[in-house]
Amino acid sequence: MDQSKRKCLESKGWKIGTASDFLELTPEEAIVVEIKLALSQSLRERRQKLMTQKDVAAKISSSQPRIAKAENGDASVSIELLIRAMLATGATPRDIGQIIAGVG
Repeated sequence: MDQSKRKCLESKGWKIGTASDFLELTPEEAIVVEIKLALSQSLRERRQKLMTQKDVAAKISSSQPRIAKAENGDASVSIELLIRAMLATGATPRDIGQIIAGVG
């Protein structure tokens, strides 16, 4: 955001910050959110090249709607489910580690 727009908004009482500021996340919580989002995005990209959401769900004994939530970064989806789904697409632990290492 450019400085003039920021000043204008602040002069009208708006507070400018990040989603982490708004949600009052600790640095650790913010990183966990970033990791989950990175895994979600990677899962969607890998899965779209290889199989359907239903295929992934069947491989990990889950449901297609749950995989859709995982791919869309739904907060109710655990990191464990994201990792299991990634593994079901053929990702290796090293692949997953590289995704996590790229966060931050």
